[in-house]
Amino acid sequence: MKNKNLNGFKLNLGQLTIPIIAICLLIIFNVFRDPGFFAIEITHNNDGNAVLAGNLISIINGASELAILAMGMTLVTAACGGQDISVGAAAAIAGSAFVKILKSTESINGGTVLFAFLFACIVAMLFGTFNGTLVAVFKIQPMIATLILYTCGRSIAYWINGGATPTVSSPIINAIGSFIPGIPVPTPVLIVITVAVIFKLVFHFTSLELLTQSVGINGSAARLNGINATFIKLLSFIILGACVAVAGCIGVSRLGLINHETLLIDVEMDAILAVAIGGNNLGGGKFKISGSIIGAYVIQMLTITLYAMKVSSTDVKAYKAIVIVLLVVIGSPVIKARFAKLLSRIRSDRQKVSTKGAE
Repeated sequence: MKNKNLNGFKLNLGQLTIPIIAICLLIIFNVFRDPGFFAIEITHNNDGNAVLAGNLISIINGASELAILAMGMTLVTAACGGQDISVGAAAAIAGSAFVKILKSTESINGGTVLFAFLFACIVAMLFGTFNGTLVAVFKIQPMIATLILYTCGRSIAYWINGGATPTVSSPIINAIGSFIPGIPVPTPVLIVITVAVIFKLVFHFTSLELLTQSVGINGSAARLNGINATFIKLLSFIILGACVAVAGCIGVSRLGLINHETLLIDVEMDAILAVAIGGNNLGGGKFKISGSIIGAYVIQMLTITLYAMKVSSTDVKAYKAIVIVLLVVIGSPVIKARFAKLLSRIRSDRQKVSTKGAE
């Protein structure tokens, strides 16, 4: 049993190797480029509250929506062997639904915000069920199935509020998107921690992690063992829908309005890349949520680094693409296999040398 646990530890460490190396390289690069890059200071925001500020805070705060979406995307990837490319459009729908409820009331209070959030969750999970049904029941490839919502999702978000971009002004909404008075840590960061803990508890007290991996590795074998593969795939899309709603509501709260055209625009590709950088197999199977979270922070740190280097916004995507392609290639099964073979050969040569020395 001890060896088995050790082997499991080695496997998990291997999955996290690429994202950890990537984030360490970015840290080292920024420390040499600008020793004060990661400095954290206490400032006062517009409301007069003491809050933490600095590039590091901007990184962990700015990546919040991406980290939450990456968690849900990891489940879909692991179970279905494909990705949902409609998460940005679905987040716009959820955000529009969130604002629709808020604007329908005379005053925005805690109960109203909670009801609006739950309504946004239900809406996003219904659209997740739609995507999941196409994939799990009708056996359509995930990217093709979710292309439908990717294409029309922002139009649906546009219709929900009649083509308007209404604003929502409230201390509660402001606190969700920025800081809770008396707490110097950005609220979106606290929400990411909460979502991660929920995933951890679900995996601990249920067999969802094992069942998802089993379906992703071999769906036919999973069915023979009594696992309802269709339900697991559908459930993964529903959970992703909940993550989409959380991300969409955070995005709306940051801006204080809903803009269906720009809310979490292009976040789909970043979410998929976060899963890939996190060492997860995009073809399904074994996964590690923590790897995807680190992958999200790698992407955000890279973005902040490029902006700090005065790279224009039009060039940032190109530089990000180059770095991310390198990371994904380095973490590919082919490179990993060759690296493992090289290490095995080096160990073998060392053993031969030590054996000859002993003789």
